[in-house]
Amino acid sequence: MTTIYDCIIIGGGPAGLNAALVLGRAKRKVLIIDDGDPRNKVTHESHGYLTRDRIKPAEFRRIAYEEVLRYPTVEHMVKRVQTVDKQADHTFGVQLLDGSTLYARKLLIATGLKEAFPSLPGLQQCYGTSLFNCPFCDGWEMQHHKLAVIAGPAGVMHLTKMLYAWNRELVVFTNGLDVLDQEQLQQLEQHHIPVVSTRIAALQHLDGQLTAVELEDGTKVERSGGFIIPEFLSKADYQNSLEYEVNENGGIVTDATGMTTANGVYSAGDTTISGPSQLIIAAAAGSRTGAMIHAALMEEEWAMIN
Repeated sequence: MTTIYDCIIIGGGPAGLNAALVLGRAKRKVLIIDDGDPRNKVTHESHGYLTRDRIKPAEFRRIAYEEVLRYPTVEHMVKRVQTVDKQADHTFGVQLLDGSTLYARKLLIATGLKEAFPSLPGLQQCYGTSLFNCPFCDGWEMQHHKLAVIAGPAGVMHLTKMLYAWNRELVVFTNGLDVLDQEQLQQLEQHHIPVVSTRIAALQHLDGQLTAVELEDGTKVERSGGFIIPEFLSKADYQNSLEYEVNENGGIVTDATGMTTANGVYSAGDTTISGPSQLIIAAAAGSRTGAMIHAALMEEEWAMIN
């Protein structure tokens, strides 16, 4: 007999795990499918989560799975999802890369984000060690460093203003991009923040610790840390089959309950690309969405009883 889960959760980050915790405590049969490739795998410490500040991401995941899997109706597998389809009986078929298919009444997409960076030598070695993207996550630790603020397609002015609260030793590198207007350039000058428009040749470092930003003209600007704005992309790729709506940033659109525009499909955490990318915010979204999934299942079951 085919097992039909109450909910399959695709993604084992804080959103998916907190949803599983809520559903497990509600005695729901839940399966977490996690590809084992978290975005924060390069991060040495996670910050801003009350009672878990400065925890190592691997330790956070270990504790989370230990807590969630105490509930006998919650299962976990490390697999990669290939496709997801709506079935004729209104359940969802989740096909794995190994060819097997699993079924659920509800689906929660909590796959998080992936990051796209400019192709700069040294960037990957520095990222997560001395180069970061979130001031709330790492601004405190970088407050005494000489910081490079490296522009992406948009948002460098906002990032610079945020970092100014932590650190005044800032140099903005536009990397040859036209991302600042004249008014913004004047504001940066008034705040004594230099702007370097020459394209970057490489980020010089020692074992991931940034030492200088090397420009294409050969100039080297000494820096010991930095922040960069990557392009955030959703890891979820089920829009064609499930037909949910996405926003202008590629995030999955949800209502206040976490439900997408596709009936029975929910999303939580960074997959929605709707706010600061922090563990505590993703976990809170997962908790809320887990409760809403249980409520939807409850109403369906109540209506079936004569």
